[in-house]
Amino acid sequence: MTPVHPEFVPDPTLSREEMERLQRDIADVAGFEDDFAFDPAAVRADPTDDGQTALGAATDDAEPPVVVGVDQAFVDAFSEDALAVSAIVATRGSEVIEEVHAVEPTEIPYVPGLLSFREGGAILSAFEKLTVDPDLAVFDGSGRIHFRQAGIATHVGVTLDVPAVGVAKNLLCGRPRESLDEYLPQGARVAIEADDSVTAPSGTVIGYAYQSRQYDNPETRHVNPLYVSPGHRVSAETTTDLVERLCAGYKLPEPTRLADNYADEVKAEVRD
Repeated sequence: MTPVHPEFVPDPTLSREEMERLQRDIADVAGFEDDFAFDPAAVRADPTDDGQTALGAATDDAEPPVVVGVDQAFVDAFSEDALAVSAIVATRGSEVIEEVHAVEPTEIPYVPGLLSFREGGAILSAFEKLTVDPDLAVFDGSGRIHFRQAGIATHVGVTLDVPAVGVAKNLLCGRPRESLDEYLPQGARVAIEADDSVTAPSGTVIGYAYQSRQYDNPETRHVNPLYVSPGHRVSAETTTDLVERLCAGYKLPEPTRLADNYADEVKAEVRD
C-alpha cells in the first residue's frame, strides 16, 4: 500500500508547531463515521484449539474480511541510534495470511501526542511491503482519543485512506462518562468524552473504555480496560464492536497481539 494522501506522511523534521498543525488538518479530513465495505458481523478472530492463531489455519465457509494488526517495538529505544521495528500481521478470521515488517531509525524522541512522527515512517514502510489489501487496520495506539483527534491510527489511516481503529492500554486524554475507579466486568463499555484537553466539541464521544477480559474476582486480581477509538472511516460505537469481536480470549485484539509477538521476534533478530 502506498499513501493516498502523501501530504500527510509524517515528517520528523517539522517543528512541534508544524506537527500539531498537520494533525489538526488530518483530523479535519478523517472520517469518524462508518464508511467501509465489509460486514462488521463477519469480523472474527477464532483461535485454534491450542489457543494460538496459526499461519495457514482453516477458515469457515463465509470468508471474513482482511484485518491487519499493527504494532511497534524498539531497539535501544532510549539511545540516539534507536531503531523502530514496525510489524504488520494480516489475518482473515483465524488465518494469518501475511506478515511484513520494516526497521528504520527514529529521528525524534517520544513526545506524548506526537507518536506518529516517531513511528509513522516505519509503519508506512511496512505497509508498502504488504501484498494483501486490508479491509481494516487495528493499531496499537490511539485514534480519535488524542489531543488533536489525530493519534497514530488516525494519522496512518487517513494517509492510506484505510478504515482504521486504535487500541491503547492507557487513556491519553478525554473524560470517562462514568468513573473508572471500580473494576469493570468483562464486556463493559464506558464512553470517553471530549473535554478541554481535546479539540472536539465538549461531550463528543471520542472512544470507549472497553473491558475485553476480566477475572472472576477483580478485587484480588484484575485486568485494566482497553481504550479504543476510531482512527478513520469507523465510528466510535462500531470500533468497540469490532474490537470485541477480535479479542479471542485475550485482553488484546488478536491481530495486534500477533503483531506484538512478531515485532518482538524481529527485534530479537535485529539485535543479534
